[in-house]
Amino acid sequence: MSNSDKKNYPLGAGGLSRGTKILLGILAIVAVVSILAVVTLTIAVIDSQTGTSFPYTTSYRVSLPDGQPVTIGTTKILALTMPDGVDVSVDGTKEKLAVGQERIINPYNARISALGVPLMNTDFQITLKYLGPSPTGNNALFDLTVKTSKQVPEMVISKLIPASMGAQPV
Repeated sequence: MSNSDKKNYPLGAGGLSRGTKILLGILAIVAVVSILAVVTLTIAVIDSQTGTSFPYTTSYRVSLPDGQPVTIGTTKILALTMPDGVDVSVDGTKEKLAVGQERIINPYNARISALGVPLMNTDFQITLKYLGPSPTGNNALFDLTVKTSKQVPEMVISKLIPASMGAQPV
């Protein structure tokens, strides 16, 4: 091979070295497994024991579509805005809230797994604080606080909240 031919092969005539190929293969496998883990992330929600403490808190501003049920975990929530507040039904139990009032939802346990492998168990409790109707009048605005017994990545908590609520971290 002449010197002019070597200019066309910056890594030498053989291309990538064997060690580089192995490293790239390992990185590709790690990337594929990571993507599969995120895609297969599941959260199973069951009733929780009482008396659990919740030292970790994450808060969101959410919008509940007026008159349309949403489900967080296994909890069904329906909000109907009224001129003087909002009627909130949580799993069939109704309560009227004025602006600034809170509704605490019973605690639950979440079992988090990926690729079928259990990763974490945590108890959690949700609190809804009514902020008023949305400027468009089609939704009820709330601050939603998720308190957990263990520190949980925000990505996991956001998977619990339906996209229709338009959750924005506060």
